[in-house]
Order: sequence, then structure tokens, then C-alpha cells
Amino acid sequence: MFEQGMARLHELMVILYALSVMLYFIDFLNQNRKANKIAFWMLSIVWVLQTIFLFLYMLKTNRFPVLTLFEGLYFYAWILITLSLIINRLLRMDFTVFFTNIIGFAIMAIHTFAPVQMQSEAMAEQLVSELLFIHITMAILSYAAFSLSFIFSMLYLLQHRLLKMKKWSQRLWRLSDLDKLEKLSYVSNAVGVTMLLLSLILGVIWKFIKLPDVSWYDAKIITSFILLMIYSAYLYLKVRKGLYGKSLALLNAAAFLIILINFFLVSRFSSFHFWYT
Repeated sequence: MFEQGMARLHELMVILYALSVMLYFIDFLNQNRKANKIAFWMLSIVWVLQTIFLFLYMLKTNRFPVLTLFEGLYFYAWILITLSLIINRLLRMDFTVFFTNIIGFAIMAIHTFAPVQMQSEAMAEQLVSELLFIHITMAILSYAAFSLSFIFSMLYLLQHRLLKMKKWSQRLWRLSDLDKLEKLSYVSNAVGVTMLLLSLILGVIWKFIKLPDVSWYDAKIITSFILLMIYSAYLYLKVRKGLYGKSLALLNAAAFLIILINFFLVSRFSSFHFWYT
């Protein structure tokens, strides 16, 4: 019972960490101080819980927790979170904070879900199954965000066409303005990219733990990383190159076609998620 409770607390920390990373990414793109503040306090909660567990473990073992691989991973994750909080508070280096937390999240997930650290075999199997569940859930949530972004882009293109044709009707006013539609599409993609990135990190951990024989050239793996690169390119073109308007909306619509191909077609040729009997 105690072991299960500890596992649940570690899973909660991973979820809070994932939300924190997502908010840090939004702040990194938009310089959103509110998102940064919420992310900082979420990560602070994770740090406090980690510190308590670290201290209790040291009391239990009467030594510093670095003698085994998984002790080292936990301490490493704690150091990365500590550094991230310090950098965020004192140096205001958003790029460094975001990527430090990406590494920290990966290390934390490995420590939480790797079955080797569990004394109970049944508990280890349950944790590995929950790792897959969280991985798939995050992927689906990212697809939902991309779908919303696609809808906003299509409404943008429709609004743009109606304005160009000078069709002033009630339908035009119900579509919202172009700037708002473009912003909503961009924000949805920012959320989607973060969720997909975290999902792929968990998916890679899952592969190492449960499916070491599955090829890295599996269709699902390749197209998922291609999808991440395409939407990352969208954000890069929007934020760094200043691309906007119809061209950006068309790019977003084309990217959504890759999602449909990945979800409905590529899955038929992949063995990545057909793992459990």
C-alpha cells in the first residue's frame, strides 16, 4: 500500500512537471509572464515534494542517494529542477529554463516509470502500463490541440476569402476577426507541440523498457517525429520569421493532413502500440 501511494505521488509530480514545461514553452514563445509565474510555482511544488522524498530516503538508508543508477537519476533530476528554479528567478534566461526542464522531465519520467526500481513485480508492470497510458493520452491531447488550430486556420481562410470578395453578411461577423483567429491557431499549436514533445519523450522511454526489439525505423515513430518537426517549423516561422496571414494558415492546414495520415494510415503499418496481450 505504501509503495503504491509513493508511486502515485511520483506520477503526480510527473504530471505537474509536464504542465510546468508546457507553460514555460508558452512563456518562451510569447513572453507571457503569467504563464511563467504559474509554471514556476508548479515546478516549486515538484521541487518541494522531491526534496521531502530525498530527505526521507536519506534518513532511511543513512547515506547520500547516489550509489545506484536510479538513486543517481533522482538526484540528477532534483539538481536540474533546482537549477531551473534558480535560473528562472535570478537570470531570466527563458531558453535555458525551457530546455533544462525538458531534460529534467525526461530523467524524472525514467526514474518514475522504470520497473527495475520496484520491489513488487505487479507494481512494476502497473507502472509501465500507466507510462503507456500517459504517453498515449498526451499524444491524443496534442492531436486535439492541433485539430483546434486547424479549425481556427480554416475559419481564418474563410474569413479572409469573404473579406476579399467583400461579402458583408451576418456570417462574416460571426467568424470573429482575423487577428484573433490567427492568435488562437498559434496558441493551440504551441500547446500541441509541447504535449507532443512530452508524449514522444515518454514514448521513447516506453520503447526502451518494453519494446527494445521494435525498430527505430517503425513508421509510427518516424512520422511522429516528422509531425513534431513540421509543427515546430510552424512556430519558428511564426515567431522568428514573422510569417503570418494566409500563408501561415495554409501551412497549418497542410500540417493537419500529416496528422490524419499519421493517425489513420501509418498506424496500420506500425507495431509500436500493439504491445500487450
